[in-house]
Amino acid sequence: MARAGLTTERLVRAGAELADEVGFEQVTVSALARRFDVKVASLYSHLKNSQDLKTRIALLALEEMADRATDALAGRAGRDALTAFADVYRDYAREHPGRYAAAQSRLDPETAAASAGVKHAQMTRAILRGYHLTEPEQTHAVRMLGSVFHGYVSLEAAGGFSHSAPDSQESWSRILDALDALLRNWPTS
Repeated sequence: MARAGLTTERLVRAGAELADEVGFEQVTVSALARRFDVKVASLYSHLKNSQDLKTRIALLALEEMADRATDALAGRAGRDALTAFADVYRDYAREHPGRYAAAQSRLDPETAAASAGVKHAQMTRAILRGYHLTEPEQTHAVRMLGSVFHGYVSLEAAGGFSHSAPDSQESWSRILDALDALLRNWPTS
């Protein structure tokens, strides 16, 4: 019988909090059991194993970011939409570093296809339609934006920009300006 009060959703949320505190790679069913002061076996009625927990945290993170991005993009287009979208990723990574790392996890194709990751791709493509990009250029631009956003966020989180002036916010704004200019003048093949 499952311990009273423990649900899969509660465990996944606690796992996400744990990821933010100690790092996504440190999240295990054992660590979660310690957090609830229960035996590991009592969690197996809700979770298959640590990989199942990590997959569920990744799905939660993707959903949370998609919800934030949807709200941020409402009524925006062009550079405003690009900036709002980019800021969602950066802000989320700052607020929830473990969850952000989880969202970068590789999911099996079936799980990925049913995840909020699809919403992220759709939103990115909607932004790019505002720049009049069509395929295959849209796909190239989606990959570029994801790479720039993730690269910047990862370097910033690791302290890569804390040792020199100007402030990283100024660089972030300039990067978004440069991306906007590039997308408005995207080279076609």
